[in-house]
Amino acid sequence: MSGPARRFRPSLWATLFTVPAVLAMLGLGTWQVERLGWKEDLIRRVHARMGAAPVPLPATVADPDDLDLRPVTVTGRLLNDRALLMIARPRQGQMGYEVVTPLQRADGGPPVLVNRGWIPMDRKDARRDGSPGEVTLRGVARLPAPAGWMQPGNTPGAEVWVRLDPPAMAAALGLAAVAPVVVEALPGQSPGGPSGIEPRVDLPNNHLQYAITWYSLAATLLVIYVVFHLRRRSDP
Repeated sequence: MSGPARRFRPSLWATLFTVPAVLAMLGLGTWQVERLGWKEDLIRRVHARMGAAPVPLPATVADPDDLDLRPVTVTGRLLNDRALLMIARPRQGQMGYEVVTPLQRADGGPPVLVNRGWIPMDRKDARRDGSPGEVTLRGVARLPAPAGWMQPGNTPGAEVWVRLDPPAMAAALGLAAVAPVVVEALPGQSPGGPSGIEPRVDLPNNHLQYAITWYSLAATLLVIYVVFHLRRRSDP
C-alpha cells in the first residue's frame, strides 16, 4: 500500500531566512568563480614575467610595480661592511638569517638593497663575505611586502630585522636613499657566502574549492528547506 500523499507547504519565517541565504551563497560562489579567472590570469602573467630575459635595473625606477618579479642584472660594489641580517625560515632544522647588503651602483643610481640569501645562525659574520671590487649580480627585482597586521615590526637599532623596509634600512645604514625595489640574488654567485635565493612565487589559488563550497552549502540548505516543508496531507 502506498503511503499518505505529501504536499509542499513552506512557512513564512523559514522562507524569509532561506531565500536570502541561498541567494547570498550563490553570489559568493559566483564571486569565487570570477576570482578564479582573475587568479589564473595573474599566475600566467607572473610566470611569463619571471621567464623573461634579465634586463639591467634602471638607474631611476619610475614604476616599481612594473619591475616586481622581473629578472634583472645590477652592477656595482657591495658595501659588505654595512650588511644587515634579517629573520629567515629554518633550513633542514637549522636556524639562520638572510643577508641584505647595499650595493653602490656603477650607473650612478641610488644604492639598491640586495638580498644575498641564507646563512646559518652560527656563521652570521659571513654576511660581510663578498667581492670587494665591482660585481655584476643576476637576480629578481621584488617589491617589499607590506607589513601584516599581526606581524611584529622592526626595532630601530636592532641587529636583526624582521622584514624588508628599504627606507628604514637606508636610514639605519646612513644612506640618503635606496631603490624602491630589492634584488634577490640568484644562487651560485657567492661561493662560501650567502646561498642566494631561488626564484619563488607564492600565489595560492583556492578559489575553485571556495566556489564549490558555497554552491554546495546553497544546495544543501535548499534541500533541507524543501524536505522540511514536505508534509503529509493529513498533517495540520
